[in-house]
Amino acid sequence: MRSGVAKSKSAPTGLDSKNKILGSQAPRLEIHMATIEVERQLLPILGSPNQGARFYNPELPSSEPFVPGHRTCAGCGPSIQYRMTSKAAGDNTILVGPTGCMYVANSSYLCTPYNVPWAHTQIGSAGSFTAGVAAAYEAMIRKGKWKGKFPNIICEAGDGSASDIGLASISGALYRNHDCLIICYDNEQYANTGIQASSRTPYGGMTTFSPPGPLVPEGKKLFPKDLARMMAAGHPHCYVATASVGYPIDLMNKVRKGLNHKGAAYLMVYTPCQKGFVYETPRSIDLGRLVVECGLYPMWEWNPEKRAFDYSFRPASMRPVSEYLKLQGRFGHLHAEHIATLQKFANEQWRMMGVELPEALIHAADAKNLVNMASAAEATAVAETV
Repeated sequence: MRSGVAKSKSAPTGLDSKNKILGSQAPRLEIHMATIEVERQLLPILGSPNQGARFYNPELPSSEPFVPGHRTCAGCGPSIQYRMTSKAAGDNTILVGPTGCMYVANSSYLCTPYNVPWAHTQIGSAGSFTAGVAAAYEAMIRKGKWKGKFPNIICEAGDGSASDIGLASISGALYRNHDCLIICYDNEQYANTGIQASSRTPYGGMTTFSPPGPLVPEGKKLFPKDLARMMAAGHPHCYVATASVGYPIDLMNKVRKGLNHKGAAYLMVYTPCQKGFVYETPRSIDLGRLVVECGLYPMWEWNPEKRAFDYSFRPASMRPVSEYLKLQGRFGHLHAEHIATLQKFANEQWRMMGVELPEALIHAADAKNLVNMASAAEATAVAETV
């Protein structure tokens, strides 16, 4: 027989006993905290006599969240887009800038061109950082730690971040439906690191990673990733649209629609890069219109309520792709068969939108009906004017 005192299993001892007694006899304290409803901004849609108005200026806000004096190139498409976007959003806005050309050009020497809060994040964490900002403001407002309306939270990611390196984190932010607008300013290359090809670089585009040569005369062999349609298909609860700096009112209205949408929104904007495209500085807006008129950059909206695409946007005219290509040195090496390949691609884009093709565009899809692009000497002359 073992020595010692046998303890009854039913006799509570120590901490367990104390917890059981308090649990059965002590009054339960319940704390109720008032939850403050999150008040969101509602931005009015700008009126316009037609979708393609070029010289019409509606009543715009007088504030400038993106001010002059930045260090981007002359004619920079992304900086034009930045000004339109931030002006449409207004002063109660927070901008997130992943690593890219607009981060490097605009945040050196301890100063930026932003009149609103702006934060830099790594190129691969655009979506996660933006989602964190949105979630934090919602929590602070509900707890009474932040007074006022929910800010417009906008992430400005280049195609290198949005289409390649940061695609997963952006998809996560859209899928979780954080209340933010994620914009891909699409200059179709890695402009920050020396004009390398991205998954948004068009077929035939010459970059340092896709130089033309005897074996690959067209330069880039692959067609661009259809990024915006991927976002709409994979996140059908989000507002998704495409836009171009060539159509400012349409762009600003789509920014406002995305911000007014409660939840996540995604906008892909064509923003020509003078350095990488090699064109004359004043032609940025011209290219922004030509790329739509030739069918290489379809303009549409995804309606999350109807779960349908809206292809009602129509440019004033339809043009062959050669009208767009011939203005850029990056396409100066293309041969007739390459131009025809791009014309076939553009024609399929028009058909996707339900547009009846004129005979001239069908005719231009046959290489026999085309001539070569500008000679190498002419392309060099264009480059020297930059």
